[in-house]
Amino acid sequence: MEKKTIAILATHGFEESELKSPKEHLEQQGWEAHIVSPESGSIRSWTKSDWGASYTVDKTLGEAKASDYDALVLPGGVLNPDKLRTNDDAIRFVQDFFDHRKPVAAICHGPQVLINAGQVKGRKMTSVSNVSKDLINAGAEWVDEEVVVDNGLVTSRTPDDLPAFNAKLVEEVKEGQHV
Repeated sequence: MEKKTIAILATHGFEESELKSPKEHLEQQGWEAHIVSPESGSIRSWTKSDWGASYTVDKTLGEAKASDYDALVLPGGVLNPDKLRTNDDAIRFVQDFFDHRKPVAAICHGPQVLINAGQVKGRKMTSVSNVSKDLINAGAEWVDEEVVVDNGLVTSRTPDDLPAFNAKLVEEVKEGQHV
């Protein structure tokens, strides 16, 4: 089995299930999944309506490079993508994955980061419904589907879609770079 390493970009306020479930699923494949964050130490999750568990950051954005990873995951939550999409280092990190044609997966509010990274125009995507207009206004073709794959970009709507999201994420990581 080929070793893979996947970055999960998050900060305080990420939806816990949208980080935890993909991370565990990737690790079940025998791969490494690193939490990358603007912060060092740990970051705290959001669970439905209150703060949840804290998760250890494996690398800060200053330490991580897209070239060290095979793919990128962007969990949602309301606070997490809102903070990341205004962080220049986070945007550059995301753009590097697209520049190298590596798989990227975003769920729920996660696609908001992709809007600021300039990576949604002309792509078929999904997200939580209240981000749909943002994606459409940025040039994406938004659809209300469980999971959508567009040339290495995997998107899903909500935690209910995690089984399909995780399966497509693994499939895209196995395929590797997309031309």
